[in-house]
Amino acid sequence: MALPENLRGKLSFPVIGAPLFIISNPDLVIAQCKAGVVGSFPALNARPAEVLDQWLTRISEELDAHNQANPDNPAAPYAVNQIVHNSNDRLMHDVEMCVKHKVPIVITSLGARPEVFEAIHSYGGICLHDVINNRFAHKAIEKGADGLICVAAGAGGHAGTLSPMAFIQEVREWFDGPVLLSGAISTGDGVLAAQAMGADLAYIGSAFIATEEANADPAYKQALVDYASSDIVYTNLFTGVHGNYLKPSIEAAGMDPKNLPESDPSAMNFGSGGSSKSKAWKDIWGCGQGINAIKDVVPTADLVARMRDEYEAAKQRIL
Repeated sequence: MALPENLRGKLSFPVIGAPLFIISNPDLVIAQCKAGVVGSFPALNARPAEVLDQWLTRISEELDAHNQANPDNPAAPYAVNQIVHNSNDRLMHDVEMCVKHKVPIVITSLGARPEVFEAIHSYGGICLHDVINNRFAHKAIEKGADGLICVAAGAGGHAGTLSPMAFIQEVREWFDGPVLLSGAISTGDGVLAAQAMGADLAYIGSAFIATEEANADPAYKQALVDYASSDIVYTNLFTGVHGNYLKPSIEAAGMDPKNLPESDPSAMNFGSGGSSKSKAWKDIWGCGQGINAIKDVVPTADLVARMRDEYEAAKQRIL
């Protein structure tokens, strides 16, 4: 295992909750951390920019209070996701807030910038970087990332196309640092499988949408219960970056999922979230292929407990 120092012994279950645009909020992050998994949120979810300071203050204070009241069952650390694309005009402000609050883990996406990594390292934080292939993985580590999030085929939202088995094998040929695996993981069995392939942690997003704390439309949550992998569409139409989305939400928006045009990647915009493309996450629902395991909408603590039980049962069957 290549867990970073600030995660060793601090997780009840080897999982990081993926940051979910619009959906991840302090309620969800705090619930995830109290359940023993890393909770995360995109910095851009805090709007306007000044709200980020408030969110970080609340998360830190509530987790500190929990730890003082529960010394034998401390919360897991939390993480903030930074979109490192040149359209994000909030990036340096949001990084400064992470430095101010000494955010334990920063997850970077859509670009690897040494100055961001250096800022987080200045206080002892670590940086995990999203990658969809081995070439991007090399670049991220060369520029200063501490670990890699291998976003394989089947992941919710922006996703790659590589088999998780092929992807992890390629990365582990040269990198012995922290590696997370993302892609259709929504059960404890899947978490153990990720570790068996060589990952240190599983990176889970879609399953946490169907929790009581998540800031998602109730119809969105119910859709995760009602549909399965065959109801997922992979397209770059909505943001300029390929991702997985629920087919029924595309149809509800008046489009034919079988005949979606290609988008111009140079037109993608993740900065302010104020463009029409931000509706991709509000109206066009991102989702991974592992949703068949989602059977109901539950509290986050119950979801983590269920997956943890599955994980332990899988170890007993196999090991």
